[in-house]
Amino acid sequence: MASASKPIVLYGWPTPNARKVTTFLEELKVAYGLDYDIEGIDIGKNVQKQPAFLKINPNGRVPAIVDRARNNFNVFESAAILLYLQQHYDKENKFGFDPKADPDEYSILLQWIFFVHGGLGPIQGQANHFNKYAPEKIPYAINRYIEETKRVYSVLDTRLTERDWLAGPGRGIFTIADANAIPWVRGHAFAGIETLDEWPNVKAWVARAEARPAFKAGLDVAYSK
Repeated sequence: MASASKPIVLYGWPTPNARKVTTFLEELKVAYGLDYDIEGIDIGKNVQKQPAFLKINPNGRVPAIVDRARNNFNVFESAAILLYLQQHYDKENKFGFDPKADPDEYSILLQWIFFVHGGLGPIQGQANHFNKYAPEKIPYAINRYIEETKRVYSVLDTRLTERDWLAGPGRGIFTIADANAIPWVRGHAFAGIETLDEWPNVKAWVARAEARPAFKAGLDVAYSK
């Protein structure tokens, strides 16, 4: 049952893109006490294409949020949601950077967010499709998207050399750039990549995130149908 006392309503389903948002919401809950409601959007039944949801996200995809505390403001696209939540609810910039006070670190954060949002997500999503859902097996397509996913993992692995997280000075800090990427990487086997052993820095990075209680809680969020 939705509660008007909770500022955020998340509309989603247990997909990598929705898990980006639940992991960050759980981090915000621990850091600031921010609470939220969840409305399950069963993509197996095409609920995301129904008129009521299209009013929230005209693209008909999960996730999306409604911010009750800001005049029921709607936000769709997972990376845009993370940026919005960090802007409005991470008042101490624990998970990001002030673009005025730390313009370079903020730019680096954006670069890694857009790298994943425009690269890893779409590419691995196509690997998922051709590996699991396509009505016919097309070896060229399967190989192309799996190999491109591996290439993206290699870019991440290089970035994580002697770093714990994608953004931040020194070894970095956990930010929305990490929340934006890791739920996709965790789904590597579904895409046809059996293990992460080829990318030890990426493998360790995922393990570090999963060791965070809030992040783990966000991965395990349940959706009602």
